[in-house]
Amino acid sequence: MSIALILLAAGKGTRMESDRPKVLHPLAQAPLLWHALRAGQTLDPAACVVVAGHGAEEVSAATLEFAPEAQVVIQSEQLGTAHAVAQARDALKDFGGDALVLYGDTPFISDTTLQTMIAARATHDVVVLGFEAADPGRYGRLVTQGDDLLEIVEYKDATEAQRAISLCNSGVLIAASDTLFALVEAVGNDNASGEYYLTDVVALARARGLSAGVVRCDEAETLGINSRAELRAAEGVFQTRARAALLDDGVLMTAPETVHLAWDTVIGRDAEVEPYVVFGPGVTVETGARIRAFSHLEGCHVSRGAVVGPYARLRPGAELAEDVHVGNFVEVKNAYLAEGVKANHLTYLGDADVGERTNIGAGTITCNYDGVFKHRTTIGRDAFIGSDTMLVAPVSVGDGAMTGSGSVITEDVPAGALGLGRTRQVTKPGFATRLRDMLRAKKAAQGKE
Repeated sequence: MSIALILLAAGKGTRMESDRPKVLHPLAQAPLLWHALRAGQTLDPAACVVVAGHGAEEVSAATLEFAPEAQVVIQSEQLGTAHAVAQARDALKDFGGDALVLYGDTPFISDTTLQTMIAARATHDVVVLGFEAADPGRYGRLVTQGDDLLEIVEYKDATEAQRAISLCNSGVLIAASDTLFALVEAVGNDNASGEYYLTDVVALARARGLSAGVVRCDEAETLGINSRAELRAAEGVFQTRARAALLDDGVLMTAPETVHLAWDTVIGRDAEVEPYVVFGPGVTVETGARIRAFSHLEGCHVSRGAVVGPYARLRPGAELAEDVHVGNFVEVKNAYLAEGVKANHLTYLGDADVGERTNIGAGTITCNYDGVFKHRTTIGRDAFIGSDTMLVAPVSVGDGAMTGSGSVITEDVPAGALGLGRTRQVTKPGFATRLRDMLRAKKAAQGKE
């Protein structure tokens, strides 16, 4: 049976105390919305509909950036979860499979749990995801009889006996698309909040002779984000899980609690990550590479045997081939460093291509920006770039060429040539002694005034 996703992302998130839509707050350096979309995409859905409301333009842009195939529909008034689901009806009018309802502020539901829900559809018309809560609080309660789900009761409307139930509603459910929309259409708003609750579809289904069941998952999977404190807690959950997964995969981390990972960080086995490393989005580190302490990586690729840091920064577009060494206080941006390149300290390489085995001396800068346009620097194989060289792009240095220390290179240096771009040194014997004596005498005279 094919699956369509209906992802609810219309809420304002008042408790976040922010102008930003709740689902766009970052978790592991990606919007909450993307985490929920990624969870749903593990099912290879035939369709995906995101229901936006508050900040709809921003939510739509973020949705299409991650999932260009998705449709975004607008819930202009936030009248409850059933009302939100109803907004997806037209987008799925020709769809004949199952519809799965997910939430943009619930990032941790696993593909295993979703697959279990799909399997449960073989015996139930409506399947709801529930969890045993350590502190049920104000969650909706799942009222069951054996394996059957009788109804979902919102906390505001629950009796004392129902509030004593610890099996709680996550809000996630799956049903045949036509069944779901027929049930949603019948939902009323005769409740304490005057809203159209999606939870009512269970009782409505049973009243129509349909069956409802529950799939249980760990409470941590259903963690919803409604406040800054909950977002902080979710970040902790994500980092703990991600670090544990890397350790299980054979990555060496001597102080994993100090390493911060992005939602899509990929690190190969036998790679080493030293303390206090931060990974931004879009980083892949291959087997056997070493990321040394206090480095920051984002949007880059580090190949086998490469060493980065300590105190290095790899920015988007940095591509390090095998056995490259990028050392302390080196920044690389939109540059390709071929196999065996060494840039060990105090260097900026931006918009550059550097050939195999080339050595980049300390203080080298590719001057890539003229205030309007970016320009590229090309350095060949086995070149030697002297310390404190300024390479004013666009410029190239050929295979086996050299630049003298302190040079400003504004013209191409052919293969095998030495490029010098500095003024001739002038030495004046005894001048330093005379100048120092003159200045000391002036200082002494000022002190007597």
